[in-house]
Parts: sequence; structure tokens; C-alpha cells
Amino acid sequence: MIRVIFLPPASKFLKKLKDKKLKLIYKTKIDELIQDPYIGEMKMGDLSGLYGVNIYYNKTNYELAYTIEEEPEETLVIVHAGTRENFYDELKRYMKSK
Repeated sequence: MIRVIFLPPASKFLKKLKDKKLKLIYKTKIDELIQDPYIGEMKMGDLSGLYGVNIYYNKTNYELAYTIEEEPEETLVIVHAGTRENFYDELKRYMKSK
């Protein structure tokens, strides 16, 4: 079984979500990633090493960024979640500060 860890940006966004349907969609997508963490799109450039998944809901594009750590046990690290608007700017800023 894959362990799941939420980093602060993802955790903060998911806690603030009021829309229960959207929360369920995120939960379902994370469950799919637990089954097969490699279904996301591998990012390139300054975000290499990260995977991304698109979520479409209510005419809005949402994103979920994560990484997979193999050692000491397989772990799915949810790095960031949010709307597509400013998502990559926020993600890059977080990755530089980390």
C-alpha cells in the first residue's frame, strides 16, 4: 500500500474547499493515483520530477501536482492543488523555497 503525504500548499487548499462535489473529485483522483501513481503527466524544466493531473469541474480547470518517492517505502507526496490560474507560479515559488 502506498503512503500518502500532503505538503502544506495542497493541504491548505483542500481544507479550504467548500464544494463537497469538488472535494470528492479530488479524493477520487488521489485514490486513482494510489492505485497507479504514474498516470499523471511528467513535468519538465524547472518542475522536473513532479507529476501533474488535470481535474475539470464546473467549467473550471483544477490541477494536482505530486511526486513519488520510492525510499524507504513507496510514498505519494501531494505537493500542490488548486485552480489552473496562477497554479504553476505558486508551485514554482513553493519548490524554490523548499
